[in-house]
Amino acid sequence: MGKRTRKERKKRDETMASQADIHALYQEAVQCVEAEIDFVDETFTSMRGRKARLLREDFCGTANTACEWVRRRAGNRAIAVDLDSDVLEWGRTHNVSNLGAAAERITLVQGDVLRVRTEPVDAVLAHNFSYWLLKERRLMRRYFRRVRESLKPGGLFFLDGYGGADAHREVRERTKNKSFTYIWEQASFNPINHDMLCHIHFKFPDGSRIRRAFSYSWRLWSLPEIRELLQEAGFSRSTVYWQGTDEESGEGDGVFEPVEKGEADDAWIVYMVAE
Repeated sequence: MGKRTRKERKKRDETMASQADIHALYQEAVQCVEAEIDFVDETFTSMRGRKARLLREDFCGTANTACEWVRRRAGNRAIAVDLDSDVLEWGRTHNVSNLGAAAERITLVQGDVLRVRTEPVDAVLAHNFSYWLLKERRLMRRYFRRVRESLKPGGLFFLDGYGGADAHREVRERTKNKSFTYIWEQASFNPINHDMLCHIHFKFPDGSRIRRAFSYSWRLWSLPEIRELLQEAGFSRSTVYWQGTDEESGEGDGVFEPVEKGEADDAWIVYMVAE
């Protein structure tokens, strides 16, 4: 038997992990931008009696959500803000470029959300718990204040949060997708200051893995803390939207309704809307 060529050896050594794109994996495993924008669009219309037009996505990463907003209606515009130039460039290449002529209606901004200044917008989004990177009360209050100042009269601030007993545990959760397994790891949690270290891993059918594709060092903020800081930052009101439960699976059903009292579940996810 003859020796393998370099090309043959390279092909043999390639794994699914080595060929995967972590940003594409993240968008498939973590995000459902259609449902996200459905909630923002319907809630804004219900609360304000009109459609929002200009949206800002903070901590936008690949700007996937902002792109979905632009796709939603011809008159919609979006501003997407993130500190990481590399991930913004990925979003520009893989997401914005797919918008065609509508790409003119989205602006990517590399900047710090604590300092960035944009034109006044109808809505600001801080989703996927991204704002939890701000661990100190003074920084979080400062960020909330900057958001309030950036909103048009009647504008709304959309956030999300999670909690429950499982949020305080060091655990790994696995979710199977068609071509990979998504693994969410809460690697460490300090109950004294609520500092958390979390990782996202991916595992593939050929046995290969991407370990720590993404890592997050943040604070597990409680809903009362967030709402109190929103009030301190000048917002007049905040509403919690609780996710319902599918009776058959026992999992979240993706339907969020405004509530005054939640359930003491082991794990829950909410949206918050600040006025």
